[in-house]
Amino acid sequence: MKADDALKMTLLYDYYGELLTSKQRTCFDLYYNQDFSLAEIAEQCGISRQGVHDSIARAETALLSMEEKTGCVARSLRLQQVLQTIDRCTDALCASADGETRRLAAEIRAAAHVLEE
Repeated sequence: MKADDALKMTLLYDYYGELLTSKQRTCFDLYYNQDFSLAEIAEQCGISRQGVHDSIARAETALLSMEEKTGCVARSLRLQQVLQTIDRCTDALCASADGETRRLAAEIRAAAHVLEE
C-alpha cells in the first residue's frame, strides 16, 4: 500500500472511525495505525486472515462512502489551505504596513483562526 493511501485512510478514520463497527475499528487500527500484518491481527482477534482482510476492506469502503457523502475531510483540508494563505498574506501585509493596516491584518488573522477551532 502506498503511504499516500495509508495517510488518506487514517485521516478518514480520524473523522469517521466511530461510525464503524467495533470489529472494523479494531482491525483497521491494528492494520493502519499499529502496522500489524493480517496474520498478526487474525491471531489477536481470533479470526481468519480472510476475515481480517474483509473487515478492513469493508471499513475502507464505509469510510470512503462517508467522505463522499459528507465531504468533511475535503472541507477541512480546503480550510487549512485558506488559513495558510491568510497567514502568508497578513504576514506580508504587516511587514510593510502602517499601524492601522497591521491592526486590521491581525483582526483578519484572528477571525480566520476562529474557523479552525
